[in-house]
Amino acid sequence: MAYSRDSKSSAVRAQLDHPVIDGDGHWLEPVPIFLDYLRQLAGPSIAERFVKKATEHIDRGWYDMTPAERLDRRPTRPTWWGEPANTLDRATAMIPRLFYERLDDFGIDFALLYTTLGLFHIGNPDEELRRAIARAVNRMNAEMFRPYAHRIAPAAVVPMHTPEEAIEEATYAVRELGLKVIMIANHVRRPVPAFARQAADPGQVRHFVDSLAYESPYDYDPFWARCVELKVAVTAHSGSMGWMGRESVNSFTFNHIGHFAAASQAFAKALILGGVVHRFPSLPFAMLEGGVGWACNLVTDLIGHWEKRSGRPMEAHVRPTNLDRQMLKDLFTGWGGHAYEDKMEELMGCLSLVPPFKTLEEMTEREYREQIDDFAAAHVGSADELRRQFTEHFYFGCEADDPTTAWAFDRRGHHRLHPIFSSDVGHFDVTDMTEVLEEAHELVEHGLITGEDFREFVFTNVARLHTALDPDFFKGTVVEDAVAKELAR
Repeated sequence: MAYSRDSKSSAVRAQLDHPVIDGDGHWLEPVPIFLDYLRQLAGPSIAERFVKKATEHIDRGWYDMTPAERLDRRPTRPTWWGEPANTLDRATAMIPRLFYERLDDFGIDFALLYTTLGLFHIGNPDEELRRAIARAVNRMNAEMFRPYAHRIAPAAVVPMHTPEEAIEEATYAVRELGLKVIMIANHVRRPVPAFARQAADPGQVRHFVDSLAYESPYDYDPFWARCVELKVAVTAHSGSMGWMGRESVNSFTFNHIGHFAAASQAFAKALILGGVVHRFPSLPFAMLEGGVGWACNLVTDLIGHWEKRSGRPMEAHVRPTNLDRQMLKDLFTGWGGHAYEDKMEELMGCLSLVPPFKTLEEMTEREYREQIDDFAAAHVGSADELRRQFTEHFYFGCEADDPTTAWAFDRRGHHRLHPIFSSDVGHFDVTDMTEVLEEAHELVEHGLITGEDFREFVFTNVARLHTALDPDFFKGTVVEDAVAKELAR
């Protein structure tokens, strides 16, 4: 079948003096072929369990419920029609050779290609099935895309329920399969231990979101260390549909808006406040699909909180015993009149609303038994140090139709960040694969960013991300020379 190579995106690419690297495309794994890999690696019983769960439980029975039952049981609206209905694009997303052949039509020189099947199962609570699926997806993707390695790098699926399983799969994917990109879930949904011990029905246990880097029941430092050893950046691809505030029974849109950003925000905060960035200063992280608008807000908020809630400002400005008791009494008497004077002793023992009825000494002492500096693990001595931790270690996947990408290039602010062009081809967001780069270039055409900003967006930033630990990441690819020159520049 013939198709046109004369696309809007190829025309944009022809005008550029630099390559375009897609930081986050997707392919749609053909399930019957995947099942062959799963049977081979894990056995027929695991494959049968996958089929059973995929056909019976993926939508949690939503379609079989009446509207009244949905409101009563509150299942979240399942993702519907999440793949393109453009026939050529659907086939492209499912066939590695066709995807490779159409890259020029997309205006893309090199593509980092992520799983779709793995997105749904990377957090599967069934450990045996979760790990088997990851292993089969990784073997399948490595083998099927190996002939196209000079233009496509598939990402490995790395489940994160424990550091041990994450280390095992990442090591296998990099050292045995030769994959150069890993994709993690940036959180694990876990049962709250106290509620799990008391619950009669395991399905009704209260859960919490473990963002891996802060207050986790597991120490993930050995995994971050292994990533450095394997020379792979950590790219995270997780959402938060079903979290509080994204639990609509009927509206996919209600649940979908902002859900990648919310999960990434929690992960980024955990990495900073948990001290991971401080302990692993060479390790870069990418948060995919959520855009960069949330990150511009977050870095600003983190700095604002550091200026008020780190140790020294807390001691200087909000420690209860800093209050001058005699001055307070004088002010109460002079300005409050008899109503205050008559209640003086009670007032002096109840100077806070949170909590009332504790003295200044009691409120101070109880906090000194705890860590009062929320930024202690980050080990930053200034707002600029905190900003650098955020801006130098984090990258943000931005889709072509997201105008807030321009915020990251605004030189008037203090949040110049590293957005990376993420096509998201293969998913419903993209109705025509040949128009993605052209749509991203509208940021330049509309005067929102400069041509140099666009170069960073579609080329330099993603090159920096993946060569930070592995200078040879692009060796043997069509962009090898251009990347070397760009990083030297």
